[in-house]
Amino acid sequence: MSDTAAATAQDVPALEVRALTVKFAGLTALDAVDFTVAPGTVHAVIGPNGAGKSTCFNVLSGVYRATSGSVRFGAHELTGEPPHRIAARGIARTFQNLALPPRATVADSLLLGRHRLTRTGFVAAGLRLPQAVREEARHRERVREIAAFVGIEEHLAKPAGSLPYGLQKLAELARALCMEPRLLLLDEPVAGMTADERRRTAAVIAGVRDSLGISIVLVEHDMGMVMRLADSVTVLDFGKRIADGTPAAVQNDPAVVRAYLGQSEESA
Repeated sequence: MSDTAAATAQDVPALEVRALTVKFAGLTALDAVDFTVAPGTVHAVIGPNGAGKSTCFNVLSGVYRATSGSVRFGAHELTGEPPHRIAARGIARTFQNLALPPRATVADSLLLGRHRLTRTGFVAAGLRLPQAVREEARHRERVREIAAFVGIEEHLAKPAGSLPYGLQKLAELARALCMEPRLLLLDEPVAGMTADERRRTAAVIAGVRDSLGISIVLVEHDMGMVMRLADSVTVLDFGKRIADGTPAAVQNDPAVVRAYLGQSEESA
């Protein structure tokens, strides 16, 4: 992974979110939200239920269109681009719910992440022409390397649906890494996991940042994990940014305490 890591770390721009606003039939889900994800860092977006975290993620990945504002990834304006164009910019995403084909092997599931990097045409692949065979072999070797990095190499031949929940979530992460992203969007990566599974996944995410230099935007309810792992944190509440800074600064921010404890301004 070292050569790819060096190349990736030098090629990761900042993600800049400016005045991002999303409205649904008069309801403001995001209200002029600003934050910046520095290259090669883990940036957490947190907040109570209904704060706007999922809406923010859906805009970043192209699932939702912003009403106004800007999302830039280096020189590229992402606002309004469809998901496949955003993926082509080097942005990969995982989802809260598992989306692995249950009967496909883990190796084949991860290979789906290589789709945008495949150059061989459909006909050549179907006829098993030498060029197609060589390219598939290269992709499968890369899948094996990434599976080893994540810690699931021994499970590559198994049906994805047969793995324990925690390993399936790691396989989802591995599939996103198979896209060779420069920015990784992780939507509640440890939701539903045991304590051991959460620690293992947190170690993998830290390794992605430290070894590969990939930027990570993380939505997660496990505050212990967020505070240990994140380099910076943006806190949303009712669609507005109420805090932004280091984990320690955010954790002690009175507005954040009020949002999580449900205290009103009058009683604070």
